[in-house]
Amino acid sequence: MPNLRRTILYIPADNARALAKAATLAADAVIVDLEDAVAPERKESAREAARTAVETLKGLKEVALRVNGADTPWHADDVALAATLGVPVVLPKVKSAEDVTALAAHVGTVWPMMESAEGVWNALPIAKAAAATGETVLIVGTNDLALELGAEPGPGRANLAFALQAIVLAGRTVRADIADGVMNDFRDEAGLIAEAEAGRAMGMTGKTVIHPSQVDPVNAVFTPSAEAVEAARATVAAMDAAEAEGRSVATLNGRMVERLHADAARRVLAMADAAAGR
Repeated sequence: MPNLRRTILYIPADNARALAKAATLAADAVIVDLEDAVAPERKESAREAARTAVETLKGLKEVALRVNGADTPWHADDVALAATLGVPVVLPKVKSAEDVTALAAHVGTVWPMMESAEGVWNALPIAKAAAATGETVLIVGTNDLALELGAEPGPGRANLAFALQAIVLAGRTVRADIADGVMNDFRDEAGLIAEAEAGRAMGMTGKTVIHPSQVDPVNAVFTPSAEAVEAARATVAAMDAAEAEGRSVATLNGRMVERLHADAARRVLAMADAAAGR
């Protein structure tokens, strides 16, 4: 059964109220954040809060810790903490495979953030390096990526399409999950759903979110619909029947069905079963 990562919720490490609420939300995973969500003057105190939060949450759902970047004065102490927690470590602004392997020497699984032009160009070696550390997730950082590119994403994010597709290609090559970037306007539910649907259509497996109100809509987008489940069951049944008769191709509702279609259908059913269990 797949490990559901439809929604991955960022929670500031120093926000005790938000961390307590995270345990009650339907987010599949939580990133306890020591980086962007924590002000410089609170980095030190947030670190101990992060320890408590991770230890509390990891018995309830998948949890990761986002550390500050290697070029910051807080990185070494963040990594020292991460090494004691036994959860995936989210590394911001990854530019090369070497960034991943350098961190992996001290911690376990690394989830690289794909949010720089250089990182996008190096997406495949970064993905391979991350996959070597464990069950990784490529996390898209659309805000930083757009800033570095001087791009204005806008509806549809057409001018980020090449970068997003490169990240998906790299992730799929190593069979990793790919989590789409956040949507900043948490009041725009229609826009959130449209963006999540576009990410799913591109091949992403989930989306990072920043507000509790975004969890349920994104979960719904990345959960197979009843219609999709029914179609998947019919596809599998048709292929099973064809193979039982010694045929390698089936016909369903006037459409040719091959083994690859059945494999895709089984993935839909596995995702639906996992979501129902959650």
